[in-house]
Amino acid sequence: MIWRPPDAVWHASAARQEATGLAVVQLGAPVLRRRAEEVEQVDEGVRTLVERMFATMYAADGQGLAAPQVDVSRRIAVVDVPPRPGTPYALINPSVIAASDSVVRAVEGCLSIPGVNETVERPAEVVVEALDIRGEPFRLEAAGDLARCLQHEIDHLDGILYIDRISPLARRMLLTRFRKQQRALVE
Repeated sequence: MIWRPPDAVWHASAARQEATGLAVVQLGAPVLRRRAEEVEQVDEGVRTLVERMFATMYAADGQGLAAPQVDVSRRIAVVDVPPRPGTPYALINPSVIAASDSVVRAVEGCLSIPGVNETVERPAEVVVEALDIRGEPFRLEAAGDLARCLQHEIDHLDGILYIDRISPLARRMLLTRFRKQQRALVE
């Protein structure tokens, strides 16, 4: 059974929506569990969405944001890993084409599961291919926090959340904390 937050919490990011026009959906939104659709053409609509996604991500003090998190089922992600100003990346139709055998464990959080985090194991390095906002293909070799963030956001595009990459016990404990926190917001 998928837990859905109360309607009062469902769009808890309404204040951010006013500033950016985009609300971040939370755990329980069906769009977070579906594979996002490929972008057929990088046009002005896609570029506008990317700009709004960056604004939403920065307003929420995030490091990355995938289109499904703003209720848009398209394969688009934006990332900008501290220290800032860093190098912001817009990735359209991204895919991990190679990953290192070595793995690292680090704490992750998610704008769609606010207020909780957990340690996740991921490959230490990845190679990602994507289109940029001009529709031009590019390849990005990443390590460290950037590699982690890219994997996290590309997971979102495949309907996978970081909580799917932790043990069942850790997931139950995290979800209990999250639900308790969400109930407190409604009361």
